[in-house]
Amino acid sequence: MTNTPCPILQFGTSRFLQAHVDLFVCEAARRNPDDALGKIAMVQTTASTQSRARIDAIRANARYPVRIRGLHRMETVDLTIECDSVAQALHADDDWPMLLESIRDEVKVIVSNTADNGYALFAEDTASVLDGRTAPRGFAAKLAVLLHERYRAGGKAITLLPCELVSRNGDVLRDLVLSVARGWQMDADFLRYLTNDCIWVNSLVDRIVSEAIEPVGAVAEPYALWAIEQQEGMVLPCRHESIVVTDNLAHYERLKLFLLNLGHTMLAQCWLDSRGDPATTVLGGMRNESWRATLESTWTDEVLPVFEALGQSEIATKYLDDVRDRFSNPFLAHRLADIANNHQEKKQRRLKPVVELASELGVRVEQKHLKAALAGA
Repeated sequence: MTNTPCPILQFGTSRFLQAHVDLFVCEAARRNPDDALGKIAMVQTTASTQSRARIDAIRANARYPVRIRGLHRMETVDLTIECDSVAQALHADDDWPMLLESIRDEVKVIVSNTADNGYALFAEDTASVLDGRTAPRGFAAKLAVLLHERYRAGGKAITLLPCELVSRNGDVLRDLVLSVARGWQMDADFLRYLTNDCIWVNSLVDRIVSEAIEPVGAVAEPYALWAIEQQEGMVLPCRHESIVVTDNLAHYERLKLFLLNLGHTMLAQCWLDSRGDPATTVLGGMRNESWRATLESTWTDEVLPVFEALGQSEIATKYLDDVRDRFSNPFLAHRLADIANNHQEKKQRRLKPVVELASELGVRVEQKHLKAALAGA
């Protein structure tokens, strides 16, 4: 690895980040160097041996393959891109002093995807970690220490772009870091810096990254979206056709929930009702005439009328065309048995809001498939 300055600090080494944020920055820089903010410092935050192997591989060779495989407008896509946007590969525990140094001035954007427990708080993370000798365990605590170091160095503004699949993820992460800082009884000026000078951005990411390439690399579908809520003063890692800056992030969340996520759950309901083969995939579900007919009727007759009532029929129909391509991806082994995990909770989160919104808007559709799924086991 080199000593190249890295204005983008990334917490997480996941194959998702490799094939999403990291690939976006790579593609932008190759088209026009001015379209990318610069190189990325990737930081491992856990004790995972797989993450360590990724860090070691990037240190040995500062590029890795991303294979894009799937359908786009029913045309097969199969290409490999050598991603070279990561210039530093660090481990938070080993390289904490280097992170404290870089955060003072060099870093302009922090991105993250820290998995299911990324927003957890840990009792062992106390104010004693402010001495800078060891990294805190929790991600929010790490940010509290790093941002305090930046504040002490002059407090330049910084943009934080979490990619965790948490609604209003920027707001949630800001409140967690503030709660850590208050718990450590940090001074009021620093709390104001966190609130006013740190730009916490809500965003939604959408790309299926189906496989890892060992030791580092990923296989992903052609479709990609990073919907970012507009905020004054925010800095983005790059300009890219898959990045949408919007004043209405809820619109993109609704599209994904009501069409893609709902579609997965309806196929899982068909699979459960039929006591299907445990090996059946989404592609297999799309090839089952009866299940496909149920899914298409649900989308067309029960969901799209809700978008029409919202004045969003055209964009929803276009998004649904992409969803059909994604569900018909011949390279993706996405099992319906896995999608059916936590099925009852998913139905309440993915199906019920469509029924409730139709009622609220006065949309006169029967929604028989959605209501039957909600009523069933």
